[in-house]
Amino acid sequence: MNDLEFNFLKSLSNQYPTIASASTEIINLQSILNLPKGTEHFMTDIHGESEQFNHILKNGSGSVRRKINEEFGNTMSERDKKTLATLIYYPKEKLDMILQSEDNIEDWYKITLHRLVQITKRVASKYTRSKVRKALPPDFAYIIEELITEKAELSDKEAYYNEIIHTIIRLDRAQEFIVALSYLIQRLVIDHLHIVGDIYDRGPGPHVILDTLSEYHSVDVQWGNHDVVWMGAASGQGACICNVIRMAARYGNLATLEEGYGINLIPLATFALTTYADTNCDAFRVHYDNDYNTKDLALDTRMHKAITIMQFKLEGQVIRRNPCFGMEDRLLLDKIDYEKKTVLIDGREYAMNDVDFPTVNPEDPYALSREEMEVMKRLIKAFMNCEKLQKHVRFLFAKGGLYKAYNSNLLYHGCVPMDEQGNFLQVNVFGKTYSGKELYDVLEHYARRGYYSRHHPEEKMKGQDIMWYIWAGPKSPVFGKDKMATFERYFVSDKETHKEQKNAYYRLLDNEEIINKILREFGLDENESHIVNGHVPVEAKKGESPIKCDGKLFIIDGGFSKAYQGKTGIAGYTLVCNSYGMRLVAHEPFESAEAAIKKESDIFSDSVIVETMKQRLRVADTDVGMEIRERIRALEGLLQAYRDGSLVEKTI
Repeated sequence: MNDLEFNFLKSLSNQYPTIASASTEIINLQSILNLPKGTEHFMTDIHGESEQFNHILKNGSGSVRRKINEEFGNTMSERDKKTLATLIYYPKEKLDMILQSEDNIEDWYKITLHRLVQITKRVASKYTRSKVRKALPPDFAYIIEELITEKAELSDKEAYYNEIIHTIIRLDRAQEFIVALSYLIQRLVIDHLHIVGDIYDRGPGPHVILDTLSEYHSVDVQWGNHDVVWMGAASGQGACICNVIRMAARYGNLATLEEGYGINLIPLATFALTTYADTNCDAFRVHYDNDYNTKDLALDTRMHKAITIMQFKLEGQVIRRNPCFGMEDRLLLDKIDYEKKTVLIDGREYAMNDVDFPTVNPEDPYALSREEMEVMKRLIKAFMNCEKLQKHVRFLFAKGGLYKAYNSNLLYHGCVPMDEQGNFLQVNVFGKTYSGKELYDVLEHYARRGYYSRHHPEEKMKGQDIMWYIWAGPKSPVFGKDKMATFERYFVSDKETHKEQKNAYYRLLDNEEIINKILREFGLDENESHIVNGHVPVEAKKGESPIKCDGKLFIIDGGFSKAYQGKTGIAGYTLVCNSYGMRLVAHEPFESAEAAIKKESDIFSDSVIVETMKQRLRVADTDVGMEIRERIRALEGLLQAYRDGSLVEKTI
């Protein structure tokens, strides 16, 4: 045994000071290895749709309903199953409705509590008692543990359990107990949650989603381009801030910034009202839904145009100070001919529908006006001092990254940039070239610097600019297109200029050799692993399948966002992976939480088993199992050290 090993075992002995304690932990860990693998839940491209997100999280993409069917089969009517499922999803709200309509509430309590206890037993059965205990609500921890634990020594188990439930009802604690059991079932039905990017933009509730995720028991996040632009905005990067505000204005969601995050937009509103008072804003129509207050429409339209012009200026500054980005083709403000009302794009002249830009100086088009500089100064301060936004972005940095390899699955939001032959693209990042996994790693490294660096302003600016590049760069893994044609979509009617060419990756998804190459690049076994992908909506209504390369890759963006549902024909896919295999779930459009409670409607419409395991997976087959085996080896080394006298037990 060398000194390093000895010091490690000596440190471990503080936690396990005796042969007995080390032996007990080995036995405990060995037993955990033989438990069924926990259920993983994959979601992507949520885009601010908080009500639908929370509903799918509550029902585990149909996992709760499947547990009810498994437990009660034909012994319960479909109507009662729906009611029980809805009660588990929305216990407080459903209880309020039932209390108003139920004639014999005591009988209802007895039946419902027995049913909830049965479901709790079933969902808890794959976990250790210790893990379940940690998940129990403190007020009812002892009672729930008694109810879900088999007591072999009891001669009349039924009477024992009935008496516990009777006492809960007699003491008027049934409602609280039902709520506690329902939340426990929601928690235990999913062991770990993966969010494969794009929490932000389009929908009104990204802050609600991040509040939920911040409290979730086990989660990771693979950043999408819409997440990274918000992260850049939180760091104080001006072009990212403009993009965030522009998209909120475009989709009628400025309330997300003002009310959800408390960000003061009055300086921008005041500037837009005065500077753009008599300006043509036809190209800046707001896309709003029924919840939008149309009295704000004229102001929001002007704010929309004002922030967009500032965005193009600040993006131009980023591109100019970073020639390695190779984005000179996106410098278009200096290509405008104001007399002819045309713009030169890729060497060709196009007519523009709007050249009414009161703050653009044709001699220096990328310079902010004095008033714009003052607005940006105040917006940067507002974003950087927003406590809630900073908390959410720190969560994304702590729990996330650009990719994750987890239990033989490779998760990332966009694509691995490639050429048409399937070679990884070489990308210039500040003078050095990177490709494949190295590209992801270096971009993530700079993004973290852009947010966290305090003492190196040049490095911080590089990192902030990289966050903008991750959002819109032509070789960005999470953007995956040759350009972001924002300028053209606003100002050029010729739709040919609106086209954004996807990276070759998307044309190679059914090439097994390419998929295997990607898996190997990230250190995964090509024979056992899958890729789980988001970012590009799957057009199910056109017959497009989310399952690629014979089940080696899944694109699970099916249109969570209402803005995409007309294109996809559904309201999103989710993926559920448990000890038996993988199940892909397609979801119907979600009306509202209120409708789900009243109508007892669920929103998963179709479920497809995409892979079945030859034998049930155990914890031993997972990444956690690998860590447990390492722990067992270390503890066995400690035992040997105690037994051969290298270390002395601390208490006997």
